[in-house]
Amino acid sequence: MDFRRIKASSNTITRDTAALSDRAGSIYEAIAIVGKRANQISVELKDDLSKKLQEFSSCADNMEEVFENREQIEISRFYEKIPKPVLIAMHEFEAGEIYSRNPAREKANARETSE
Repeated sequence: MDFRRIKASSNTITRDTAALSDRAGSIYEAIAIVGKRANQISVELKDDLSKKLQEFSSCADNMEEVFENREQIEISRFYEKIPKPVLIAMHEFEAGEIYSRNPAREKANARETSE
């Protein structure tokens, strides 16, 4: 995921719960879908950040020797400015970019069509 191209707002806004429930079937399913996607994004962000910051780690880390690395500070600032994973997931959900399926619902629909 390219975090530079994220168009999600960084501020929390009020959402229409009826519109969210229409997309997923119920508001609870919508929240579960967004929550799972937010966890995926959070793990991806953490992995990406740790890979970038690992380049700056040194073998001899001493508490006395703390080096200020300008590149490391810029990377940290960039990741601080990125919207929270929940806001990114909500933006993706509203834009229809998240694929989700409910196996229980699919099973119930299969029973209805076979009867």
